[in-house]
Amino acid sequence: MNKIASELHPASKLERGNPTSESRPPSASSLLSAQASELRPLTSDRCLAPLRVALLTGGGDKPYALGMAAALTSEGIFVDFIGSDELGVPELLTNGRVNFRNLRGDQNPDAKPARKMARVLMYYWRLVLYSASAKPKIFHILWNNKFQLFDRVLLMLYYKLLGKHVVFTAHNVNAGKRDQNDSWLNRLSLRTQFSLSDHSFVHTEQMRSEMISEFRIPDSKISVIPFGINNTVPNTGLSSLEAKRQLGISKGDRSLLFFGNIAPYKGLEYLISAFGELLEKDRSYRLLIVGKPKGSQSYWNQIRQTIVNSDIGDRIVEKIEYIPDEETELYFKAADVLILPYTRVFQSGVLFLGYSFGLPAIAADVGPLKDEIIEDKTGLVFRAQDSSDLASKIEKFFNSELFRDREIRRTQIRNYANQRYSWSKVAEITIGTYLELLSSAA
Repeated sequence: MNKIASELHPASKLERGNPTSESRPPSASSLLSAQASELRPLTSDRCLAPLRVALLTGGGDKPYALGMAAALTSEGIFVDFIGSDELGVPELLTNGRVNFRNLRGDQNPDAKPARKMARVLMYYWRLVLYSASAKPKIFHILWNNKFQLFDRVLLMLYYKLLGKHVVFTAHNVNAGKRDQNDSWLNRLSLRTQFSLSDHSFVHTEQMRSEMISEFRIPDSKISVIPFGINNTVPNTGLSSLEAKRQLGISKGDRSLLFFGNIAPYKGLEYLISAFGELLEKDRSYRLLIVGKPKGSQSYWNQIRQTIVNSDIGDRIVEKIEYIPDEETELYFKAADVLILPYTRVFQSGVLFLGYSFGLPAIAADVGPLKDEIIEDKTGLVFRAQDSSDLASKIEKFFNSELFRDREIRRTQIRNYANQRYSWSKVAEITIGTYLELLSSAA
């Protein structure tokens, strides 16, 4: 048994005692509110001033952006946080090491097209002005903006002309390839951004290999970092039974959760087909479909028509809209298992969100997902695009110790995830890269 699996072995220390509040991970709020006087500002041998970094967020990537800010500031880094109204939370505004710069403003997705265009242009203008006078020598890009070509080429050239060290976190190496809308222009702009970046971070070895082979980026310019665990979503004392009651799910129901953006690469149609097979044998299964269609509405319309045409609609709970952080735990605590039927993926934040609640997962064997699943410890893996195999693995799960000993297993999964995907590990690798860049420049 490998080291990771041994941490989840039934004979572990956690199984011999009840989980306590001490075992819970620190929240992003507690990390972000750490006082500067309690920490020594980080410096390099050749840089006597405290290290300052500009963190360029996507404006709405709250779990990752706040987690990164918490990780960096807890190690003594000073951060210029480029955010939006949505990210202007007290945890950031009261942190003495965060200089919150609200360059984006309102990001309401329901605004009229003219309003959206105006605010994007205003953001770019503010960003250009900020960059020209910004004190940080390191610009760390967490997400690009709406106009990818502008960000990947012109903004990158602008940052380099200003003498900035640019670090880029590639959450997807090539989302166009995943979404089946790739083009030569998309690949050219991606290669330009990767090449102009002084260093890139990815979340898996497979992503690193793809960046090297398809975009000819030197291995020395790429680091693999964990996808930091989501500690910003509230996790209250809500019980599983109460969560199920609120959603109209009976105590004896076997509940499956599909959560997140609804898009073709998510493979929801295979889960619907598998769910139909399960109900032919046992009507105790319930399916929660929770999320908002991404891009065209046509994919979800097709899924919805399949549900209507089948005798399964009464066993499905649908919440087809964006779910705010405050409501997220309801669905993860009402579920017995998370289902990830993806057909293509680089990594999945939903998996790590599930782990933060201790929820086991059944995932398709695509991309690096199988590397994030410890068979029979944190979940199961099925053959991608094979609904019958998915149905079989769901049946296997509900007959396994993962389900029978679910309270103990959830504690083990939660503790394992907080160690493997800890923000302290992300900070260690990230800050090391910052210092190397500044040292080489000096």
